[in-house]
Amino acid sequence: MKLLWIIASTLCITLAAHAAGLKTVASKHDFADTQSRLEAALKEKNLTLFAKIDHQEGAEKAGLKMLPETVTIFGNPKGGTPFMVASPEAAIDFPLKALVHADAKGKVYVSYYPLTQIVKRHHIKGQDALAKILDGVLAGIAKAATE
Repeated sequence: MKLLWIIASTLCITLAAHAAGLKTVASKHDFADTQSRLEAALKEKNLTLFAKIDHQEGAEKAGLKMLPETVTIFGNPKGGTPFMVASPEAAIDFPLKALVHADAKGKVYVSYYPLTQIVKRHHIKGQDALAKILDGVLAGIAKAATE
């Protein structure tokens, strides 16, 4: 029982630490419109949409229920490659991702990790200027999806 408590506590601490730095922006739109607006913003920025993972659909296929959550995976090698060259382990955070999700009251949000957080997490040196530029791009995409 004590071991189970230690494992659970460690997991909670790890998840809390990982969630640190996550940016979440409330949307003025419903789930479908927010997701569509996100995809349009990515296209406008000439970013490649690599995949969409519809977690709600997956849950339904497993006979489970959950609120809408879709992870959109996107990027551009010109943006991500310098970070991965500086720290190969950073590849776990690339391509970039944005999560569109709804709460029980129907409020919709867009969440993402800023590049400055990825740089910090992987102790990447020499890419601060690029990270700040890309943070602005991500913030602009989130704004376009939510406002």
